[in-house]
Amino acid sequence: MAPDKKPKKDDSKKFKKMKNKNKKKKSKRVSTVPIDNRAVDSEWWDVFWHKNSTTLGSNEPYDEEEGFKYFFRISKKTFEYICSLVREDLISRPPSGLINIEGRLLSVEKQVAIALRRLASGESQVSVGASFGVGQSTVSQVTWRFIEAMEERAKHHLKWPDSNKMDEIKSTFESFSGLPNCCGAIDATHVIMTLPAVETSDDWCDQENNYSMFVQGVVDNKTRFLDIVTGWPGGMPISRLLKCSGFYKLCESGERLNGKVRMSSKEEEIREYIVGGASYPLLPWLITPYEDNDLEIPMLELNQMLEAARAAAVKAFSQLKGGWRILSKVMWRPDKRKLPSIILSCKHVDPMGRTIRENLTKHLQHCKEKAVCAHTV
Repeated sequence: MAPDKKPKKDDSKKFKKMKNKNKKKKSKRVSTVPIDNRAVDSEWWDVFWHKNSTTLGSNEPYDEEEGFKYFFRISKKTFEYICSLVREDLISRPPSGLINIEGRLLSVEKQVAIALRRLASGESQVSVGASFGVGQSTVSQVTWRFIEAMEERAKHHLKWPDSNKMDEIKSTFESFSGLPNCCGAIDATHVIMTLPAVETSDDWCDQENNYSMFVQGVVDNKTRFLDIVTGWPGGMPISRLLKCSGFYKLCESGERLNGKVRMSSKEEEIREYIVGGASYPLLPWLITPYEDNDLEIPMLELNQMLEAARAAAVKAFSQLKGGWRILSKVMWRPDKRKLPSIILSCKHVDPMGRTIRENLTKHLQHCKEKAVCAHTV
């Protein structure tokens, strides 16, 4: 068999040049363009708007300011404030893998935008990633980093009002519901989720046979959340959910809802309280509707006032799920390590709670009678 022919010198040189050229191209593709994450990225929105504004329907906003709110549920000013809150957290850890299709490291602004779009739209990670030019894993990583940062940096916005602010809240509640000394309304909602087969249990299965997680909140007259608790299984009773909250412990120890006592028209004490639905227990600081049959008119009227005040909490959760649509869709899996074992308990009625509710009923009835007398005179 004849031996292989040796390549000519010219051919050898050409082969080496082509090999070196390919190496340069390969190294160019994997390199990233460094950016200063401390600097404000003002270009990401222009790129995003140019790419995604054409996807808006005929009834959706075409103005950029309105378009920003449409995509992210907040104004540009609020967006900038959020970026300032989480900037240090998002740049303190190595941004390994956080690159887009152009090979650029993601700015803080773009990371926040990705996370907000995922939370606001409830769209899949693939869909959100495509609108920003990043992969599914990047959307997942960025979203969780953002959530962790917000939990730490924005918690000061969720606080109980001081006495002056509380006086305003009570005054407004009384003006639209007729209830004196009412400090807020409490309600809860379910966030639907999926669970692996090995983790399913009746604890997580709610009344509609969905696996869900509870979110409970206390809101003021303007539907702002004053207290919130989440992470508990959707199958537990509301009364147990309440008792597992820090808010319950603070109220029971006298550290919350311990402000001014209002004297009724019959010189009976009406302490500070919040209102809740019939699924909540009646407590000295938590007033719920009468549930007996054949209620007298004053009791029925009080129930209507309680429902008017509680509507603030119902509206708050409706806005929460409507604005952040990921909450109205299937939620990610909870971290079971943070959850204690569930002990079911029966709903009970506190004698002091009954007394406060009766005092309210008498007060409202007396006020009504005085108004009728004044009108006839």
